[in-house]
Amino acid sequence: MMRRTLVAVCVFATVAVWASEDTSESPAESTVVTASPGDIVLLPCYSEGSVTPSHTRWWKDGGEAGSSEAAPTDGGVGPRLQVLGDGSLNFRTVAEGDEGVYRCQATLPGNMTWQARVKLQVANVPARHPECSWLQSEDSTQVRLGCAWAGCYPDPGLRWTQERKRDPSGDGDWDRGGRVLASGVTSVLWVALNRSLLGGGQTLRCVAQHLALAAGREPTCAFTLEAPRPEVSPLAWAQEGGSVTLVCTEVTSVPPADTAWWRDVGSAALAPGPKYALSREGATYSLTITNVTQDDRGTYFCRSENPLALRQAEVYLSVRASSDYTGAIIGVFIAALIVGVAAVVAKLLFANRHRVCLGGPFGPLQGGGGDVLNLVESDEEQIFQAVARLPPITDVRHTTLVQIHRLPSGEQEGAGNENAREEAPDLVTL
Repeated sequence: MMRRTLVAVCVFATVAVWASEDTSESPAESTVVTASPGDIVLLPCYSEGSVTPSHTRWWKDGGEAGSSEAAPTDGGVGPRLQVLGDGSLNFRTVAEGDEGVYRCQATLPGNMTWQARVKLQVANVPARHPECSWLQSEDSTQVRLGCAWAGCYPDPGLRWTQERKRDPSGDGDWDRGGRVLASGVTSVLWVALNRSLLGGGQTLRCVAQHLALAAGREPTCAFTLEAPRPEVSPLAWAQEGGSVTLVCTEVTSVPPADTAWWRDVGSAALAPGPKYALSREGATYSLTITNVTQDDRGTYFCRSENPLALRQAEVYLSVRASSDYTGAIIGVFIAALIVGVAAVVAKLLFANRHRVCLGGPFGPLQGGGGDVLNLVESDEEQIFQAVARLPPITDVRHTTLVQIHRLPSGEQEGAGNENAREEAPDLVTL
């Protein structure tokens, strides 16, 4: 990047002339030279006509800054400040800290002495952007917007603008983009706005301008306005003698809304006390009601207001008597008991399902023995009761014989019963 060279014109220079003993003082003038770090700058001392001073000296803050006879160096690299032949003070590279008031004294032919005063400003542009903020006023329908760009030198030009997108539905003119609300050359710019000038979805932007910044590179800060939207659970329950906490959340409001709990719309907001405890954690506002009675039953309002609008959400508190809870507890106990008994019965029935299906609901039928049909699925299965096999049938009719054994009853199966006898098997032709 090429360095800029700034030369102060003599007509703006502060030149006070004191002649020798035979001269009188000349009127004084003033000048201000502004440069950015890295620029090459010339501060004039005397440039009237074609007269060249024979000797020139410069001072800053009471100390000598340069002389036409010698010039200070910058770390051995070469003279950073140098007094030229015409008496001007040359800055090879301006740096932060060079700003200040410089005075020069030039000796002219004829034993005349000239003195000049020049103020040098070194521009400083912070790397960060301006900061946008808001300040709530006592009137909730008004707000003060602030834009600050600290550390900028000289003071920047700040401008508050109002932008708004066009209504997507096409109804009404929403486009206010570029409307200037306030402007000024200052490090902090405030503007006061009321509700009639604000609307949800608007973007308020602060634009900063500075002589050290190129056009189109102005830093900005902005925020989009949003009306409050408090959110609560519409219904709450409490028991007499106990406590209940109502919770309200509000996170959308820009600028932040003033949120409070109300019992009646026409009365004042609820205040902390023996009955009510108010707390806030971030965007959550809680109301705790202690020692609940039937008088606490009713509607409570969570009201949020910012400069754009006032919104409120309702929650109804229902209070139950202690007897209601006793009946509910008994009902729950009976229901749990019925479910438990049903589960036990179902488990018993499942565990004895083969007895229920073959011999009755609780085991084999009492009394005489029954006929048992033994079916064999494979040769691998072990047969616990021996059955005589019949010779193969050669009859072309493919008659199948099934041997049925009649088992003795439970009373006759004792090992010591000598009267027990085996009945002849019955053959059934199929």
